[in-house]
Amino acid sequence: MESLLYVAALIAAVAFAVLVVFLAITLKAVSKTLNNVASTVEDLEKQMNGITFETTELLKKTNRLAEDVGKKSAKLDGLFDGIKGIGETIQEFSDSLKQISSKISRDASQNQEKASQAVKWGSAVVDFVKKSKKK
Repeated sequence: MESLLYVAALIAAVAFAVLVVFLAITLKAVSKTLNNVASTVEDLEKQMNGITFETTELLKKTNRLAEDVGKKSAKLDGLFDGIKGIGETIQEFSDSLKQISSKISRDASQNQEKASQAVKWGSAVVDFVKKSKKK
């Protein structure tokens, strides 16, 4: 009976040893996996730091660009105001020319009879001079 007890103890010891070996193998695999995960997380953190830095720089450049566009747009406002003033001046000049032209047309139609009499007198004078030269 005592030998049976030793055999049972030996079986329990072997089973415990096998359990310890399998547990060690499993823990070693888990440790390797956790090391890989930690390495991946470190790489990911480095990449995120790089992305964060690049994003910050991009935002700074975008802000500078928006500010530059705002300044240039403000400068163009003055140019457009000047162009508007030139357009108004040209319109006023055109209106003045229309007024002068209509006044000349009115005056010409009012003085048309006088002009036609002047042309007749001029023709008569020219004819008289020609006749007097022939004599």
